[in-house]
Order: sequence, then structure tokens, then C-alpha cells
Amino acid sequence: MRRTFTQTFLHPQALHILDRFHIVAKMNKALDEVRAGESRRMLREGYMPVLKKSRWLLLKREKNLKTEQRFRLRDILRYNLKTVRAYLLKEAFQQLWDYNAPHWAGEFLDEWCRQVMRSRIEPMKKIARSLREHRELILNYFRAQKMFSSGVVEGLNNKAKLTMRKAYGFRTFRTLELALYHSLGKLPEPESTHDFF
Repeated sequence: MRRTFTQTFLHPQALHILDRFHIVAKMNKALDEVRAGESRRMLREGYMPVLKKSRWLLLKREKNLKTEQRFRLRDILRYNLKTVRAYLLKEAFQQLWDYNAPHWAGEFLDEWCRQVMRSRIEPMKKIARSLREHRELILNYFRAQKMFSSGVVEGLNNKAKLTMRKAYGFRTFRTLELALYHSLGKLPEPESTHDFF
């Protein structure tokens, strides 16, 4: 699991933090892996394609679903599938972020990991092993009073990568630089955006 941390050379008590953004991203990736595998298996074995076009239903937060999506999700959750069990584990994990005290967050995390290890869902078990391995870094997020998150930085990185992908074929670094200024917005513009000579 990738580490996101605050680092300072002047302060020896800096905390290394594994924040919410990366944990949720890994959890969603594991859930999607379970869904894709089970969907392929069901298709191969001739079952009704219950999970077809369900990716975003399962990855989105429930509060962000539209009404018809909520009904579809409710229908999917009636089946006894690994994907449904993985989804319920992922949703149960969200309770971790409600804790403020590192001790109670740790208790919840340990119990959640125990449940997952009994689930026989390998991608989720892999996440649980990783969370156990990085337990102290996760609890540092609570020790830092949940003040640090790399979500904004990751959003800017994704926007920059998209701009660079769109800028494929630009002949100079200067043109790419101008495209980045334009897309990332609210950054200081260079003195001149065009060279006429």
C-alpha cells in the first residue's frame, strides 16, 4: 500500500500517515476485482447476469446514488454472492472514519480485519492483511486528529495527468506548461501566453 505522510526535517516528531483516500481507493479496487471475477464466473456457468453494469452502483457511496440506482442496488444485495458480501464489508469499514480516538479506531479495525479473514474472499483478505501491516500508520491519521488527507493533491495529480495525456503531440514543454496552467486553474498565469515571433 502506498504511504502518504507528512515529513519535515526540522521536526523530529513528524507523523507518518496512511490516510483515508488511499485506503478507500484500495478497498474499491478489491471490491471491483471480486465483482469482475464473479461476473465472469456467472457468465461462464450460464447464470443470469445479475452483476452486469453494476460496477458504479457498488463503488459509489450510497448517498450519491440516484433513486433508480438505489433500487437496482437493493435488488443486487438480495443475492448471496461474494460481491455482495465484499460490498457489505466495504460499507461496514466506513464506520472506522466516525471514530475520533485512536484506541477505539484500532479496536474497530482489528475486529473488521478478523471478520474479513473469515470471509474467504481473497481480494478483501489481501486488504485486511495490508491494513494489519500498516495499522500504526492508519491510527496516526486519528492521532493527527484527522487533519491530513492527500485527496486534494491526488485530485490535482489526476487532472495534471489527464492534461498531459491530452497534450500528446505538443512540440514544446512550454506549450504543455501553458496547458497545465489552464487546466489546473487558479495558478498564476505566465506573463505572456503567446509568442508572436
